Amino acid sequence: MRKWLLAGVVLAALAVVVVVAVRMLMPPPDDLDLARSKPSDGGTYVVSVEPEAEPVERGELHAWIVTVALPDGSAVADAELTVDGGMPQHGHGLPTAPASAGHIGDGRYRVEGVRFNMGGWWVLKFGISSPAGDDTAEFNLVL
Repeated sequence: MRKWLLAGVVLAALAVVVVVAVRMLMPPPDDLDLARSKPSDGGTYVVSVEPEAEPVERGELHAWIVTVALPDGSAVADAELTVDGGMPQHGHGLPTAPASAGHIGDGRYRVEGVRFNMGGWWVLKFGISSPAGDDTAEFNLVL
């Protein structure tokens, strides 16, 4: 009985490894939105992102500039940003804990401590809170 139980556990573990490996090796979806500027999820803001330096190098710490405006184009200078993200196909988050270093003028915010440790499909998620409201924006990147 123990042999059958052990064999079942080993087969289940092997199946999980195969599913994870196949998922990790899949290319990103063909219709992936790679826009660097878009309305926030709830439409409260228009959000743009750009790395401070290009190309974005794997394994290096770098900063991103996040620009936040209202739909009428006026800059948002009093927002608080949170940063999250990860690799959707791999099921893990960012290897670092990026954070906003604050407003640098004209609705622009510097986000420091971003690092992508491997190639593939990454997502950067921003939470935005200001007197205009709370909203989120998500950006896809492929390295």
